[in-house]
Amino acid sequence: MSQKTIQPEDLYKYNWVSDPSIHPDGAVAYVHKIIDRERNQYKTHIYYLSADRTQKKRITDGDYDTAPGWSPNGRYLAFIRKTDNKPQLWIMDMIDSSINQYSKLERGIGLFRWSPDGRSIAITSRVIGTHEVEAHVPDRGQIIERTTPKAEGSGLWNGTYQHLFLLELSTRHIQQITEGDFDASAPVWSPDGTEISYLAQKNSSIIYSDMDLVFYQDLYTLDLSSGHTEIYTNHDRMITQLAYAPDGKSWTCIANDREYGSGTQNQVYRIDRSTKQIRSLTPQSQIQFGNFILNDMKNAAAIPGPIYSADGQSIYVLGTYQGSVDLYRLTEEGICTPITTGGKDIHQIVYAPQQNIMVALVADATHPYEFVEFPFLPVSNIQWEEVKPLTDNHQWLADYNVAVPELFWYTNKEGIHIQGWFMKPTHIADNDSKIPLILQIHGGPHAMYSDAYSHEMQTLVSQGYAVMMVNPRGSFGYGQHFAQACRQDFGGGDYRDLLEAVDDVLQHHPECDEQQLGICGGSYGGLMVNWIIAHDHRFRVAVTQRCISNWISFYGISDIGISYTEGIIGGNPWADFEKLWSQSPLAHVQHIETPLLIIHGEQDMRCPIEQGEQLYTALKRQGKVTKMVRYPDSNHMVLKSGKPSYRVDLLTHVNDWIKHYIDIPAEVNL
Repeated sequence: MSQKTIQPEDLYKYNWVSDPSIHPDGAVAYVHKIIDRERNQYKTHIYYLSADRTQKKRITDGDYDTAPGWSPNGRYLAFIRKTDNKPQLWIMDMIDSSINQYSKLERGIGLFRWSPDGRSIAITSRVIGTHEVEAHVPDRGQIIERTTPKAEGSGLWNGTYQHLFLLELSTRHIQQITEGDFDASAPVWSPDGTEISYLAQKNSSIIYSDMDLVFYQDLYTLDLSSGHTEIYTNHDRMITQLAYAPDGKSWTCIANDREYGSGTQNQVYRIDRSTKQIRSLTPQSQIQFGNFILNDMKNAAAIPGPIYSADGQSIYVLGTYQGSVDLYRLTEEGICTPITTGGKDIHQIVYAPQQNIMVALVADATHPYEFVEFPFLPVSNIQWEEVKPLTDNHQWLADYNVAVPELFWYTNKEGIHIQGWFMKPTHIADNDSKIPLILQIHGGPHAMYSDAYSHEMQTLVSQGYAVMMVNPRGSFGYGQHFAQACRQDFGGGDYRDLLEAVDDVLQHHPECDEQQLGICGGSYGGLMVNWIIAHDHRFRVAVTQRCISNWISFYGISDIGISYTEGIIGGNPWADFEKLWSQSPLAHVQHIETPLLIIHGEQDMRCPIEQGEQLYTALKRQGKVTKMVRYPDSNHMVLKSGKPSYRVDLLTHVNDWIKHYIDIPAEVNL
């Protein structure tokens, strides 16, 4: 057995693939991403895989090319390239291999969609709203009037809204086709090309005093000949994905009614065009539709569907359920059948009706995300051993000792079944010494761990530690009741689920040392780390990343502070001060004895760095053992998409911190 183990700096060896687009002849264009170590940044190129799968080559010459999309006839390949640091639309003519820029919009573009006849392209871009917002100038204060004036990943709101534009290919003329103080997103062409559907949150027939406090997205259509806009839903669903039925008489969408805030599981809905009635096809399903597995190796947004079969009789969607994401088939009657099974994480999927094939981006326990292809058999289960790999970017892992997560379930004291995974360092020979055990807690909390390959987890196991990952109450993929169970019970059932999981693993794995326990988590997981070590002293070492420590201040400084605090805790600072404070880890900081490493990005607007700073200052003032690591110009995603050197440095800090305090003899007084 190889003794080479995955180390933080092995991040530089990975290649990521994403965003497949299938040519009418079956060829595939996709994004290939690498790390430029010298420049400490990522490069993205467009690659081409021939229809017979014998040729694979890079076909664009830019270093920041993304989002390939074939024209319906296959002659053109459109893609997005950063030009003067702005994403613009470029198109390659496959006949003469010429590449030309087709957009020069002031703020670049977001995404594009080809029309069915290939003559036009719908584009999203940002424009200044109808209400003038005074621009920020260096020698004057910046005016803020919105309730939520900032967003994770984009910073302070600059007065712009995302709208739809139409590019006529023959003339290269671009025209804005939606306008107003709202964001238009997810454009989809009708099958006959006469209209575009899109999602938006408009203050139209129902008057709201503050749109920042409203959580819905409605379905609108725009008739391209008349310019007429029509709404088809009633301000009561948060729609995230939609698709036209092949006959254009209805839509299928992935949405939820927000009954339990961010803890509401998605359903698949059918919207009838003539009656405007919306009907759930999955009213009793335990599946969370879409992809909600958290993993540090994911490279792009999920593509969960819906996808119609050619005859329009079946819909295919991705669903998150009990530790995996699979492809499901839905009928008009609401019968939901898994097409794939077997513990995979399917992150993206595209269908080519001309070739009757699907291409999917898939990870499993020992392989990061790669493309696979399988024939599309509408009513048959897909056998993974018959699936054809299209990419193989991680052959180097064959020389490494990759730990394989072991699935476990346990039943907590309330009779609830909890799922988790246990990873053991297989490169260490069996002997009389016991193995330290590290509890990992995921963020969300409305998300899910799986056994999919994770660089973060592999680097921990490589240090000689066992690692356990658990999906406590609040996780998606176990039904609506389970998903909402942590809301307004923070530090209750979720806390017990995690600690009882540790007890269960120690009971079933006597090789693990109950005197050498560590605990790590990020975002909601970081919040749970802070809470647990303030209430339980079994852990020798702790790491909290991009955490929450004080609900009182979090309410006013996070981009989701209002909705998240009111949903998870159930109150606000002026009416429920004692409730919010009593459930803040900072209120119990005097009880923390575990050495704590605090990691935060300085531009994090989801869990702002002030949360980590408050915890750090309180611990230092009391003479407790702590250290803080800050990453400049980094947001909430520093672990998953931050600068490559930061990601390596972060994991190195985690390993060094745990090793130092795990190795200290138990009798030493910290």
